[in-house]
Amino acid sequence: MKDTSGENGAAPSVEAPDPELVERVKRRRFPAEYKLNVLREADACTRPGEIGELLRQEELYTSHPTAWRKERDDRALGALSRKRAFKGRYPRDKEIAGLHRRLERLETELAKARKVIEVHGKPSALLEELLAPKAASGNTQW
Repeated sequence: MKDTSGENGAAPSVEAPDPELVERVKRRRFPAEYKLNVLREADACTRPGEIGELLRQEELYTSHPTAWRKERDDRALGALSRKRAFKGRYPRDKEIAGLHRRLERLETELAKARKVIEVHGKPSALLEELLAPKAASGNTQW
């Protein structure tokens, strides 16, 4: 049996990976010229397995040329080279949008509340006018 202990009979030191470091896979980006060149080469392939060989050589997935052909056939050559929009880059942009929605909702509620107050005020003023003492007219027949 093999001795797995380190020097002096101590257990070998195995460092655990740092849990704080998380590797992020970097998304690959392909220029339009590269995409068109790969599509030309793939279209020129005639023998079985030739396209697979090309994809392995270029380190591409089968979905890459499929999507690129669709873009090309849809006459979206500009889309072949367009950069993706990055939404939500800054948290404050999201917060500002939420605050704008809240402001609009509160302004709508305020307008409704003002209408309710106005409607309630009209009958009150009418009742006050009808039930006010007739002292101003000088007629006290009660």
